[in-house]
Amino acid sequence: MSAETPVQSAGTFTRLRLRFRAWRGSRPFWAGLFTALGGVPIAYFPYATLKLGNMSIAMSTTAGAGSLIIGVLLVTLGMTLWFQKATRIFAGVAALLLALVSLVVSNIGGFLVGFLLAMIGGALALSWVPGKEAPEEPAEGGGSEAPAGEGATRDEHDTHDAPEGPAAGPHEHGDDGEADGVRAAAPNGGYRVG
Repeated sequence: MSAETPVQSAGTFTRLRLRFRAWRGSRPFWAGLFTALGGVPIAYFPYATLKLGNMSIAMSTTAGAGSLIIGVLLVTLGMTLWFQKATRIFAGVAALLLALVSLVVSNIGGFLVGFLLAMIGGALALSWVPGKEAPEEPAEGGGSEAPAGEGATRDEHDTHDAPEGPAAGPHEHGDDGEADGVRAAAPNGGYRVG
């Protein structure tokens, strides 16, 4: 094995972690996670039974079915954000509305835990934008793939077109020699807008 041979001894865990990282970065992952987690307490608390010795405390309300529907919809919206990122605006608005409705329907939004998680998830879904791909850099070593006519660099054009000193053209000064045009020559060789 030479120094130029790429290392291929990356373990399975490292490869899976990098694949998951790339998948996570291409979609509103955290928005989906918070939205789905927000649906769990909203759906769970109305059906939970807490036992204290021989006494059981049930928190179910008459709107238990509504709580279940809101919780399941929030979990579904979270999964939608992961696997259908094009619907992120709809899913974000729906998550925000369902979180607000859960305040009234489901024990103050799952004791505010589910409400806050769903609100954060909906807000993250609305604010997420797909990233731009990095532009490909030309190969090193001077091997340009551009045709010869297009191979001139910006630096070559800048050196030929740059004015020498504070010389001003006729469009920059009026008849009496004062600057009255759009651009006027500055003492340092640049132009100021005036």
